[in-house]
Amino acid sequence: MRLLLAIAAVVSQLGSAAHAQEVCEAVKGAVIIAQDSDDTYLGKISSSYDSDSIFNEYGKYGSEYSSNSIWNEYGKFGSEYNTYSPHNSYSSSPPRIIKNRKVIGYLTANKSIRASISPNLLKGLCEDYY
Repeated sequence: MRLLLAIAAVVSQLGSAAHAQEVCEAVKGAVIIAQDSDDTYLGKISSSYDSDSIFNEYGKYGSEYSSNSIWNEYGKFGSEYNTYSPHNSYSSSPPRIIKNRKVIGYLTANKSIRASISPNLLKGLCEDYY
């Protein structure tokens, strides 16, 4: 719920640094888990210096070339066509954002899913925040 409120605040007042910080704090340290049959780990929302971070462009989960990266547009989790990808704007099974063992939201370009944030918005707001 906290993520949903923070995202709503950002969307309603785009450009507000205070609301962007709320989103980044709400998801800080959260992990991204696919809704595929293997519950594939897709990385962590953290500093680009963290090897597991989705913002580490040289890491397994932040590289545009890694098979389990959400930024690999040719991979299962980066394609705009795959049902488990956060970039698929029609997906009903996008990756979950999990913090403290609870689902706090979804990483998806599908605007009809509640408590969600698009991967590109998350990157724009939080990549340099941590």
